Amino acid sequence: MGALHNVIVSGGGTGGHIHPALAIADEIKRRNPGAQVRFVGALGRMEMDKVPAAGYDIDGLWISGIDRSLTSTRNLSFPFKLLSSLWKARRLLRKHQPQAVVGVGGFASGPLLDQAARKGIPTLIQEQNSFPGITNRLLAKRVDRICAGLPGLERWFPAERIVQTGNPLRAHVCELASAPAGSRELALAHWGLASDRPVVFVMGGSLGAQSMNEAVQTILSKQPRLSERGYQILWQCGARYESACQAWLNAHPCDGVVCSGFIDRMDLAYQAATVIASRAGAMSIAELALVGKASILVPSPHVAEDHQTHNARSLTELGGAELLPDAEVREKLGTHLARLLANPKACESMAEAMKAAARPHAAAAVVDELEKLVA
Repeated sequence: MGALHNVIVSGGGTGGHIHPALAIADEIKRRNPGAQVRFVGALGRMEMDKVPAAGYDIDGLWISGIDRSLTSTRNLSFPFKLLSSLWKARRLLRKHQPQAVVGVGGFASGPLLDQAARKGIPTLIQEQNSFPGITNRLLAKRVDRICAGLPGLERWFPAERIVQTGNPLRAHVCELASAPAGSRELALAHWGLASDRPVVFVMGGSLGAQSMNEAVQTILSKQPRLSERGYQILWQCGARYESACQAWLNAHPCDGVVCSGFIDRMDLAYQAATVIASRAGAMSIAELALVGKASILVPSPHVAEDHQTHNARSLTELGGAELLPDAEVREKLGTHLARLLANPKACESMAEAMKAAARPHAAAAVVDELEKLVA
């Protein structure tokens, strides 16, 4: 296999794209400390902040998706953005001369992978979901390798180019599979949570979920006191909802609750949790399996072909999680949580089933494929 010394990773838009991209970059640097790994993202999207915070350089393209409403005036600028991004992608490839280009999905990966394929540069897509996004579908027959996070991509990509790797997770999350004794106490201290009460970690994905936020508010409206609920809540509400959720908490005094818009130290959140309620994005699925905690999965109804429900079934069919439809989460989340917390043996059984589905070496498997391409 070939040594990697110059790679560009492109894509982003959500944490579900950014986290695997960073995991792949980290693995490349672990194997080749002197390697140059650069990122290309979309101007104004979260990768422009999150990637530099992780220690990598990033260039931004003026690109966005097409509004589903074809009459939207925002679509009028799309051709100009696409041409601008294709031109800048060519310029970046000419300037940095990468050995290979990796796309993780999102607006920015399209122009860069398109131009890399035209120039004969080896290309690899890491697709997280069982239903790929439009960018990756458009590139399906032009890239050299597709690393699949979940099964079922043969419908979209040439089967001979697909390798089942699982979804890459960053090292500090992978370490959860063998967390040392005392880790949970340190995590609880980090969040200011008590050690004598269970913790429910509620997360609606990197952008948040209004229905899950309302479910937490319903629970707290009925049981504002920790002594009534019997469990603490670590609430990741999403950056765009943070002001509103904090305002709600100020107007409805509660105890035993920690609310945050975006959580960078997911490892500490997972370690603190007794039970987790989560959206069923592909990266959440991968992390929850590795963490090995009883979970309630609430698939988002706002995704293409209901792919989060398909993601969730990969764990619920193993007995590692319960599926709660989004339409029911507002009124039923509290009941599901109370029932699970009242049955520690069931939680333990679910945790073991979750661990059986874990793929802790996915990042290494993706980089193995990348090295084969440049050999």
